[in-house]
Amino acid sequence: MTSTLIAAGTLGVGATVSSLARAAENTQNERYSAPPKFQLKFGASGFNEKNLDIQKSAQLFFARDLEQRTNGAIRVEFIGSNQICGQTNCVKKTQQGIVDMYSASTQNSAGGAPYLNVLDYAYMFPSRASQFHFFYSKKSEPLFREPLRQRHKLQFLFTHCELRGIQLGLKWKDKPLVTSIDQLAGTKNRVTGTQLGRIAMQLMNLNPVPIAWEETLDGLKQGLIDGAETWMGAVAYAGMAPVVSQCVDLKFFSGTEHTAMSLPVFDKLGSDLQDDVMESAYVAQIFTQGMNEAALTDIVGATNPPRPGTIFAENNTRVATLSDAELRKAEEMCSPEFNPEPWQQWRDRLNKWSGGHDTYQEIYDIAREIPRDTQVVNVPPQRWWTS
Repeated sequence: MTSTLIAAGTLGVGATVSSLARAAENTQNERYSAPPKFQLKFGASGFNEKNLDIQKSAQLFFARDLEQRTNGAIRVEFIGSNQICGQTNCVKKTQQGIVDMYSASTQNSAGGAPYLNVLDYAYMFPSRASQFHFFYSKKSEPLFREPLRQRHKLQFLFTHCELRGIQLGLKWKDKPLVTSIDQLAGTKNRVTGTQLGRIAMQLMNLNPVPIAWEETLDGLKQGLIDGAETWMGAVAYAGMAPVVSQCVDLKFFSGTEHTAMSLPVFDKLGSDLQDDVMESAYVAQIFTQGMNEAALTDIVGATNPPRPGTIFAENNTRVATLSDAELRKAEEMCSPEFNPEPWQQWRDRLNKWSGGHDTYQEIYDIAREIPRDTQVVNVPPQRWWTS
């Protein structure tokens, strides 16, 4: 099954059954040409080859590259589609040793690794480009990755980057396109596992409600909730587009579908294979930076209006792009920059866990080392772990 998934990742959506069979056989032969030194179990929440053709967050690309880079010394057993773990418990199963690495959103993983909340201060990142710049930055090592290793025994590898908004259900299908944060006041919206995301939503009067994922789609369809807090790529890959009528692009905090590894497992690999893991993570980060940015436009349809033939266009999902003035209004309502008191308890806690960093201010400053209008594809990659 893993060989078929990895082979499918090389062929794309136009593959025929026969071409996939041949590619899977070749992949299988390559993978089993020598006995592995380490066989790693990769729990990838809801991902499979189909939705990784929509949100290109590089999980299968990473697995394939790592096996090839190590000449089969590391073999990856990819277990997606929630078969072994889901969004909220993949991190815990990695910490328990049930899987060796996992992929899920940092927000849903924050329940098992609370330091991941550090990415979720409202309006800390002004753009997707600023997110990529941070994850490539060598400053992310002491400020973000090292605390994860120390507190949660996780080796953070790479991530996709989007910014979250409010995805309104069918209740809003016949309503005018949202142009102001004021139009959302008092709405009831599903929230993920992030504690800091809840703070921002409360300050904007968006009534965060924790609802099980399996109930979210029906809630959006029936109007039991107004919307859900997530990013546009997730709306498309998770099959939400038929029940989402408007994507309000609030950009109010991170949407980061990351891949991480058990630190005890990483430590057992030895220095040469550790270098290989990090190099594969680096090229997976570059893959995600370019490929998912293109997918947002050409496959998802995250533009106003969506391009013909995209998932949003085919499902009549409209994108509500707010003006700079409206985004500034939302930022002044909820960000620590303008409304610090509601954040202070979590900020103090995260600062302590970081070893004394001012987590919000330091990440805020790194995110603004590049111009605000920098395009994602113009963010220069760098190996964040090297001196």
